[in-house]
Amino acid sequence: MRVDILTLFPEAFVGPLDVSMIGRARQTGLLDLRLHNFREWASDRHRTVDDYPFGGGQGMVLKVDVLDEALMHVQAEAPPGRVILLSPQGRLLDDTLVRELAAQSRLILVCGRYEGVDERFIEHCVDLEVSIGDYVVTGGELPAMVLVDAVTRQLPGALGDEESARDESFAHGLLEHPQYTRPAEYRGWNVPEVLLSGHHARIEAWKQEQRLARTRERRPDLLADHGRRPPAGP
Repeated sequence: MRVDILTLFPEAFVGPLDVSMIGRARQTGLLDLRLHNFREWASDRHRTVDDYPFGGGQGMVLKVDVLDEALMHVQAEAPPGRVILLSPQGRLLDDTLVRELAAQSRLILVCGRYEGVDERFIEHCVDLEVSIGDYVVTGGELPAMVLVDAVTRQLPGALGDEESARDESFAHGLLEHPQYTRPAEYRGWNVPEVLLSGHHARIEAWKQEQRLARTRERRPDLLADHGRRPPAGP
């Protein structure tokens, strides 16, 4: 998968997207990640990317002409990709959307800043607005990193173990079951006996009971959709 990120702060991505699973995916060619500073497409001598909003109001608005020029240049480098604006007004990034995006061959992420983005760019150039939650952060860079991380996990081969992504929280519409490892006993804290039994059917039944109980306790809203979702695929 190729992912292009349009941002005013490409240096923000150095480090978080160079290590661990994402770093390996980039090294092996599963993820082709490219950063573009859209200030380079500002035409005036001050490289202006924002201006005051028409009609008054607080803050500055990113200019439609600069963003459009940058996007056209990036789109021309390869077959067109799905254009996503990271925005608090967008569709919530959940497991269903992550898997939908992971099926794309190319994504172009646009990181907003300041008060917002000229609506004409959104209307004519953006395919989807995506939010990582009902709160506001300073810019689209952190949400873009979250999206890239979540989507990369779904790429075949990214985790090494194909079962891992299919057994995580939200993969089946439920939270994940509790996890334990050695030692089996520590300070009187014991691992549930069923997990030490070697009885695979009982273990799987226990895991499912725990998924349901944990979801009912912590995220009962997820149970409304449980059973109506298609099985999580690779």
